[in-house]
Amino acid sequence: MGGKAVATGKDRQKQLAREHYERQMQRRQEREQKAKRAAIIGSTAGVVVVVGGIVTAVAMLGGNDTGTEAASSSTSPAATAQATAAAGPKPYDAKTGTCDYVADTSGGQVKDVGMPPTKVDTKPAEKTMTFKTNLGDIVVELNNAKAPCTTNSLEFLAEKNYYDGSKCHRLGSDNFPMLQCGDPTAKADGKSQDGSGGPGYVMAEENLQGAQYKRGVMAMAKTAAPGSTGSQFFLVYGDIGLTPDYTPVGTITKGLDILDKVNKAGVMADMGDGTGAPKQTVEIKDVTFAGKS
Repeated sequence: MGGKAVATGKDRQKQLAREHYERQMQRRQEREQKAKRAAIIGSTAGVVVVVGGIVTAVAMLGGNDTGTEAASSSTSPAATAQATAAAGPKPYDAKTGTCDYVADTSGGQVKDVGMPPTKVDTKPAEKTMTFKTNLGDIVVELNNAKAPCTTNSLEFLAEKNYYDGSKCHRLGSDNFPMLQCGDPTAKADGKSQDGSGGPGYVMAEENLQGAQYKRGVMAMAKTAAPGSTGSQFFLVYGDIGLTPDYTPVGTITKGLDILDKVNKAGVMADMGDGTGAPKQTVEIKDVTFAGKS
Protein backbone atom coordinates (compact mmCIF):
# COMPACT_ATOMS: atom_id res chain seq x y z
CA MET A 1 0.00 0.00 0.00
CA GLY A 2 2.93 2.28 0.64
CA GLY A 3 4.31 1.74 -2.87
CA LYS A 4 5.36 4.38 -5.38
CA ALA A 5 2.46 6.27 -6.97
CA VAL A 6 1.92 5.74 -10.67
CA ALA A 7 1.71 8.94 -12.73
CA THR A 8 -1.57 9.48 -14.51
CA GLY A 9 -1.74 10.28 -18.21
CA LYS A 10 -2.55 13.88 -17.31
CA ASP A 11 0.45 14.11 -14.98
CA ARG A 12 2.65 12.65 -17.70
CA GLN A 13 1.41 15.28 -20.16
CA LYS A 14 2.25 18.01 -17.68
CA GLN A 15 5.71 16.56 -17.18
CA LEU A 16 6.36 16.36 -20.92
CA ALA A 17 5.11 19.92 -21.39
CA ARG A 18 7.39 21.14 -18.62
CA GLU A 19 10.41 19.33 -20.09
CA HIS A 20 9.59 20.74 -23.53
CA TYR A 21 9.41 24.25 -22.08
CA GLU A 22 12.72 23.80 -20.26
CA ARG A 23 14.38 22.61 -23.47
CA GLN A 24 12.98 25.63 -25.33
CA MET A 25 14.34 28.01 -22.71
CA GLN A 26 17.74 26.33 -22.77
CA ARG A 27 17.93 26.58 -26.57
CA ARG A 28 16.82 30.20 -26.38
CA GLN A 29 19.57 30.98 -23.87
CA GLU A 30 22.13 29.26 -26.07
CA ARG A 31 20.96 31.25 -29.11
CA GLU A 32 21.09 34.52 -27.19
CA GLN A 33 24.56 33.77 -25.86
CA LYS A 34 25.76 32.90 -29.36
CA ALA A 35 24.22 36.08 -30.75
CA LYS A 36 25.93 38.15 -28.09
CA ARG A 37 29.30 36.59 -28.82
CA ALA A 38 28.72 37.08 -32.53
CA ALA A 39 28.18 40.82 -32.14
CA ILE A 40 31.54 41.74 -33.64
CA ILE A 41 31.49 45.48 -33.51
CA GLY A 42 32.79 48.23 -35.71
CA SER A 43 33.85 51.81 -35.44
CA THR A 44 30.62 53.71 -34.97
CA ALA A 45 28.76 55.15 -32.00
CA GLY A 46 25.85 52.81 -32.58
CA VAL A 47 27.98 49.87 -31.51
CA VAL A 48 28.46 51.23 -28.02
CA VAL A 49 25.32 49.20 -27.34
CA VAL A 50 27.37 46.12 -28.05
CA VAL A 51 30.85 46.99 -26.77
CA GLY A 52 32.30 47.38 -23.33
CA GLY A 53 30.32 44.41 -22.07
CA ILE A 54 26.85 45.97 -22.34
CA VAL A 55 26.06 43.32 -24.87
CA THR A 56 22.37 43.42 -25.73
CA ALA A 57 23.04 42.64 -29.39
CA VAL A 58 20.47 45.30 -30.30
CA ALA A 59 22.74 46.75 -32.95
CA MET A 60 23.34 43.31 -34.41
CA LEU A 61 19.90 41.74 -34.20
CA GLY A 62 17.45 44.63 -34.41
CA GLY A 63 16.51 44.35 -30.73
CA ASN A 64 13.49 45.94 -29.18
CA ASP A 65 14.10 49.47 -30.30
CA THR A 66 10.67 51.10 -30.68
CA GLY A 67 11.85 53.26 -33.54
CA THR A 68 12.89 50.18 -35.47
CA GLU A 69 9.58 48.50 -34.77
CA ALA A 70 7.63 51.58 -35.85
CA ALA A 71 9.59 51.80 -39.07
CA SER A 72 9.13 48.13 -39.86
CA SER A 73 5.38 48.40 -39.46
CA SER A 74 5.13 50.74 -42.43
CA THR A 75 8.10 49.64 -44.55
CA SER A 76 8.95 46.16 -45.73
CA PRO A 77 12.35 44.71 -44.66
CA ALA A 78 13.38 44.39 -48.32
CA ALA A 79 12.62 48.06 -48.98
CA THR A 80 14.48 49.11 -45.84
CA ALA A 81 17.54 47.05 -46.80
CA GLN A 82 17.42 48.44 -50.33
CA ALA A 83 17.23 52.00 -49.05
CA THR A 84 20.10 51.39 -46.61
CA ALA A 85 22.27 49.91 -49.35
CA ALA A 86 21.48 52.82 -51.68
CA ALA A 87 22.44 55.36 -49.04
CA GLY A 88 25.62 53.58 -47.98
CA PRO A 89 29.03 53.30 -49.64
CA LYS A 90 29.14 51.53 -52.98
CA PRO A 91 31.27 48.45 -53.59
CA TYR A 92 34.46 48.42 -55.65
CA ASP A 93 33.88 49.44 -59.25
CA ALA A 94 36.04 47.16 -61.39
CA LYS A 95 35.41 49.20 -64.55
CA THR A 96 36.90 52.38 -63.13
CA GLY A 97 39.11 50.80 -60.49
CA THR A 98 37.64 53.00 -57.78
CA CYS A 99 36.41 52.58 -54.21
CA ASP A 100 33.74 54.52 -52.38
CA TYR A 101 34.66 55.84 -48.95
CA VAL A 102 31.96 57.92 -47.28
CA ALA A 103 31.83 59.96 -44.09
CA ASP A 104 30.79 58.03 -41.00
CA THR A 105 27.81 59.93 -39.64
CA SER A 106 27.15 57.67 -36.65
CA GLY A 107 28.91 59.96 -34.21
CA GLY A 108 31.65 57.67 -32.91
CA GLN A 109 35.02 58.87 -31.67
CA VAL A 110 37.17 59.84 -34.64
CA LYS A 111 40.89 59.93 -35.24
CA ASP A 112 40.78 61.97 -38.42
CA VAL A 113 43.59 61.26 -40.86
CA GLY A 114 41.63 62.12 -43.99
CA MET A 115 40.16 59.85 -46.67
CA PRO A 116 41.99 57.12 -48.61
CA PRO A 117 42.52 57.65 -52.35
CA THR A 118 39.58 56.27 -54.28
CA LYS A 119 41.65 54.97 -57.21
CA VAL A 120 43.11 51.56 -56.36
CA ASP A 121 45.06 48.80 -58.06
CA THR A 122 44.22 45.13 -57.55
CA LYS A 123 47.81 44.17 -58.40
CA PRO A 124 49.73 42.67 -56.79
CA ALA A 125 47.06 40.19 -55.77
CA GLU A 126 48.48 40.00 -52.25
CA LYS A 127 50.11 42.52 -49.95
CA THR A 128 51.86 41.85 -46.67
CA MET A 129 50.83 43.79 -43.59
CA THR A 130 53.01 43.56 -40.50
CA PHE A 131 51.78 44.63 -37.07
CA LYS A 132 54.77 45.31 -34.86
CA THR A 133 53.44 44.76 -31.33
CA ASN A 134 54.90 44.68 -27.83
CA LEU A 135 54.71 40.87 -28.04
CA GLY A 136 56.30 40.48 -31.46
CA ASP A 137 55.28 40.70 -35.11
CA ILE A 138 51.91 39.60 -36.44
CA VAL A 139 52.10 39.23 -40.22
CA VAL A 140 49.05 39.07 -42.48
CA GLU A 141 48.85 38.33 -46.21
CA LEU A 142 46.09 40.62 -47.44
CA ASN A 143 43.87 39.55 -50.34
CA ASN A 144 44.20 42.67 -52.45
CA ALA A 145 42.52 41.04 -55.45
CA LYS A 146 39.26 40.26 -53.64
CA ALA A 147 39.28 43.02 -51.02
CA PRO A 148 40.96 45.96 -52.80
CA CYS A 149 39.08 48.76 -51.03
CA THR A 150 39.71 47.29 -47.60
CA THR A 151 43.38 46.66 -48.37
CA ASN A 152 43.74 50.17 -49.74
CA SER A 153 42.18 51.61 -46.57
CA LEU A 154 44.45 49.58 -44.28
CA GLU A 155 47.51 50.68 -46.23
CA PHE A 156 46.39 54.30 -46.10
CA LEU A 157 45.84 54.14 -42.34
CA ALA A 158 49.23 52.50 -41.83
CA GLU A 159 50.95 55.26 -43.81
CA LYS A 160 49.20 57.83 -41.60
CA ASN A 161 50.43 56.03 -38.44
CA TYR A 162 46.78 55.64 -37.48
CA TYR A 163 47.26 52.38 -35.58
CA ASP A 164 50.49 53.33 -33.83
CA GLY A 165 50.11 53.18 -30.05
CA SER A 166 46.64 51.58 -30.18
CA LYS A 167 45.68 48.63 -28.01
CA CYS A 168 43.63 45.57 -28.88
CA HIS A 169 40.54 45.96 -26.72
CA ARG A 170 38.44 42.80 -26.97
CA LEU A 171 39.44 39.17 -26.50
CA GLY A 172 37.15 36.22 -26.97
CA SER A 173 37.52 32.79 -25.45
CA ASP A 174 37.77 29.24 -26.68
CA ASN A 175 34.09 29.53 -27.69
CA PHE A 176 34.64 32.83 -29.50
CA PRO A 177 38.35 32.81 -30.40
CA MET A 178 39.25 36.25 -31.69
CA LEU A 179 41.22 39.34 -30.71
CA GLN A 180 39.71 42.64 -31.81
CA CYS A 181 41.86 45.69 -32.50
CA GLY A 182 41.84 48.90 -34.51
CA ASP A 183 40.10 51.39 -32.22
CA PRO A 184 42.74 54.12 -31.78
CA THR A 185 40.87 55.51 -28.75
CA ALA A 186 40.59 52.20 -26.86
CA LYS A 187 42.10 52.00 -23.38
CA ALA A 188 41.74 48.22 -23.12
CA ASP A 189 41.45 48.47 -19.35
CA GLY A 190 38.29 46.46 -18.84
CA LYS A 191 36.39 49.55 -17.75
CA SER A 192 36.14 51.86 -20.75
CA GLN A 193 33.49 51.79 -23.46
CA ASP A 194 36.04 50.69 -26.02
CA GLY A 195 35.07 49.94 -29.59
CA SER A 196 33.51 53.20 -30.73
CA GLY A 197 36.62 54.70 -32.32
CA GLY A 198 37.19 54.94 -36.05
CA PRO A 199 38.74 56.95 -38.90
CA GLY A 200 35.64 59.01 -39.68
CA TYR A 201 34.78 57.07 -42.84
CA VAL A 202 33.21 53.74 -43.73
CA MET A 203 33.22 51.45 -46.76
CA ALA A 204 31.30 48.55 -48.27
CA GLU A 205 32.06 44.98 -47.19
CA GLU A 206 33.99 42.80 -49.65
CA ASN A 207 34.90 39.18 -50.34
CA LEU A 208 31.83 37.82 -48.56
CA GLN A 209 30.98 34.97 -50.95
CA GLY A 210 31.57 31.79 -48.99
CA ALA A 211 33.37 33.69 -46.22
CA GLN A 212 34.42 31.62 -43.22
CA TYR A 213 36.14 32.74 -40.06
CA LYS A 214 38.56 29.99 -39.22
CA ARG A 215 41.88 30.03 -37.38
CA GLY A 216 44.28 32.40 -39.11
CA VAL A 217 41.71 34.72 -40.69
CA MET A 218 41.87 38.50 -40.34
CA ALA A 219 38.48 40.10 -40.91
CA MET A 220 37.00 43.56 -40.52
CA ALA A 221 34.60 44.48 -37.72
CA LYS A 222 31.34 46.27 -38.45
CA THR A 223 27.89 46.99 -37.07
CA ALA A 224 24.67 45.33 -38.18
CA ALA A 225 24.23 47.86 -40.96
CA PRO A 226 25.75 47.11 -44.37
CA GLY A 227 28.55 49.43 -45.44
CA SER A 228 29.75 50.08 -41.89
CA THR A 229 33.30 48.72 -42.12
CA GLY A 230 35.84 51.14 -40.67
CA SER A 231 39.28 50.63 -39.12
CA GLN A 232 38.57 47.90 -36.58
CA PHE A 233 39.44 44.29 -37.31
CA PHE A 234 39.59 40.94 -35.57
CA LEU A 235 42.23 38.23 -35.67
CA VAL A 236 40.86 34.70 -35.42
CA TYR A 237 42.85 32.06 -33.51
CA GLY A 238 40.16 29.34 -33.60
CA ASP A 239 37.02 28.72 -35.64
CA ILE A 240 34.03 31.08 -35.33
CA GLY A 241 30.64 30.29 -36.81
CA LEU A 242 29.80 33.82 -37.92
CA THR A 243 27.51 34.64 -40.80
CA PRO A 244 29.41 35.90 -43.90
CA ASP A 245 28.94 39.60 -43.18
CA TYR A 246 32.47 40.66 -42.24
CA THR A 247 35.14 41.30 -44.85
CA PRO A 248 37.79 38.53 -44.69
CA VAL A 249 40.75 40.64 -45.74
CA GLY A 250 43.67 38.30 -45.18
CA THR A 251 45.43 35.34 -43.61
CA ILE A 252 47.77 35.42 -40.61
CA THR A 253 51.10 33.89 -41.63
CA LYS A 254 53.02 34.72 -38.48
CA GLY A 255 51.99 35.50 -34.93
CA LEU A 256 49.26 32.96 -34.18
CA ASP A 257 51.40 31.86 -31.23
CA ILE A 258 51.09 35.41 -29.90
CA LEU A 259 47.30 35.21 -30.10
CA ASP A 260 47.35 31.83 -28.35
CA LYS A 261 49.47 33.34 -25.57
CA VAL A 262 47.08 36.27 -25.15
CA ASN A 263 44.12 33.91 -25.10
CA LYS A 264 45.74 31.76 -22.44
CA ALA A 265 46.17 34.80 -20.18
CA GLY A 266 42.42 35.41 -20.34
CA VAL A 267 40.33 38.54 -19.90
CA MET A 268 40.24 41.14 -17.15
CA ALA A 269 36.52 40.66 -16.67
CA ASP A 270 33.93 38.76 -18.67
CA MET A 271 31.60 41.42 -20.00
CA GLY A 272 28.66 39.05 -20.12
CA ASP A 273 29.24 37.59 -23.57
CA GLY A 274 32.39 35.58 -22.98
CA THR A 275 34.65 38.44 -24.11
CA GLY A 276 36.52 41.25 -22.40
CA ALA A 277 39.68 43.32 -22.41
CA PRO A 278 42.72 41.00 -22.56
CA LYS A 279 44.81 40.65 -19.38
CA GLN A 280 47.88 40.47 -21.59
CA THR A 281 48.18 43.89 -23.22
CA VAL A 282 48.61 43.90 -26.97
CA GLU A 283 49.84 47.27 -28.20
CA ILE A 284 50.44 47.98 -31.87
CA LYS A 285 53.70 49.93 -32.12
CA ASP A 286 53.86 50.28 -35.90
CA VAL A 287 52.31 48.88 -39.08
CA THR A 288 54.23 48.32 -42.31
CA PHE A 289 53.31 47.14 -45.79
CA ALA A 290 55.15 45.20 -48.46
CA GLY A 291 54.24 44.09 -51.96
CA LYS A 292 53.31 47.48 -53.33
CA SER A 293 52.81 47.62 -57.05
